[in-house]
Amino acid sequence: MSTTTTVAATPAQAAAAIPKARFDMLPIALVVLLALAALPLIGSPSTWVTLTVAGLAMGMIIFIIASGLTLVFGLMDVLNFGHGVFIALGAYLATSVFAAMSGWTTAPELWRGLLPIFATMLVAMLLASAVGWAFERVLIRPVYGQHLKQILITMGGMIIGEELIKVVWGATPITIEMPEALRGVVTLFGDAAVEKFRLLAAVVGVLVLVAMLFTLNRTKLGLLIRAGVQDREMVESLGYRIRRLFVGVFVAGSALAGLGGALWGIYQHGVLPQIGAQVNVLIFIVIIIGGLGSTTGCLIGALLVGLMANYTGFLAPKVAMFSNIGLLVAILLWRPQGLYPVANR
Repeated sequence: MSTTTTVAATPAQAAAAIPKARFDMLPIALVVLLALAALPLIGSPSTWVTLTVAGLAMGMIIFIIASGLTLVFGLMDVLNFGHGVFIALGAYLATSVFAAMSGWTTAPELWRGLLPIFATMLVAMLLASAVGWAFERVLIRPVYGQHLKQILITMGGMIIGEELIKVVWGATPITIEMPEALRGVVTLFGDAAVEKFRLLAAVVGVLVLVAMLFTLNRTKLGLLIRAGVQDREMVESLGYRIRRLFVGVFVAGSALAGLGGALWGIYQHGVLPQIGAQVNVLIFIVIIIGGLGSTTGCLIGALLVGLMANYTGFLAPKVAMFSNIGLLVAILLWRPQGLYPVANR
C-alpha cells in the first residue's frame, strides 16, 4: 500500500503558477508607425523631428487633462461632462497668477521664470479640487449609477460654470504671455527646434503618469480603490469607507483637470470662456480611443491625437480640425472597444 504526500504550495509558488496576461504592444507600435508614416510625407527630417517632439509634448498636456476624467470614469463609473469647468478654471487661474507675478515673468533667469508656472499649477490644482469636491456633493452624489442623469446634470453644471467664469473674469479672451525665461526654442539634432515650454509640459506629464500608475498599482490606497470598484460591499465590511475614497478620486480627477487646464492655457497663449467645452471634445476622443477608463490607453490616445494634430496641421491645415475624428473612427473600426478596453466595462 502506497501513501501520497501533498505539499502545500507557498504564496510565491502559487503566484508563479498563475499565468500572466501578456501586455499588448500593438497600440504603442501604432504611435511609432504613425510617426514613421509621416516622415516621407513631410520630407525634411529636421521638420519631422520638430513636429514629432511638439506633438508628443502636446499629447502629454492632453493626457494630463484626460487622465482626470479617466480616473473618474474608470474607477467611479461616472460620466462627468462637466469636466470642462475644471479645465477652464485652471486656465483662467493661470491668467490671474501670471498677472500677480508679472515681475517674475519678465525676469531672464530660468528659476524665476519657472516659479510662476509652478505657482500656477499649484493654485489650479488646489482650487479645482475644492470646486470638484463641491461639484461631487451637489451634482454627482444624487445620480450615482444613473448615466443619463449624470450626462444631463453635469452638462448643466458646465454651462453654469462657464457663466460664473464670465462673471469673475469677463467674457472677452485674455492673453497669457509666456515667461521671458521660457520663450524661444531648444535645438535638437541639428536644425530641429522645440519650444522650451513644450518640453516642460512633457516632463510634467511623465511625472503625472508615474504618480498615477504607482498610486493605483503599488499602494494600499490604490488597492482599496480598485477593490471597491470590484466589490464595494466586501471592502466596506472590512471597515473602509469607500464613499470617502471615491470622493477623493473625484477630487484628484478635478485637480488633474485644473493642472492640465493651466498648462493648456499657457500653451495656447490665451484663454476664453468656452475653452473647457472645446477641450472636452478632445479629451472624450482620447478616452474613447484609449478604452474608457484605461490609464495606459489614455496615454496612447493622447499621444496619437497630439501627433495627428501636428502632422495634419502642417501637411493639410484645412482638414486638421477633422483629423482626430478620422483617427477615432479608424481606431474604433479596428478595435471597437478601444486600444486597452477595461474589463467588464
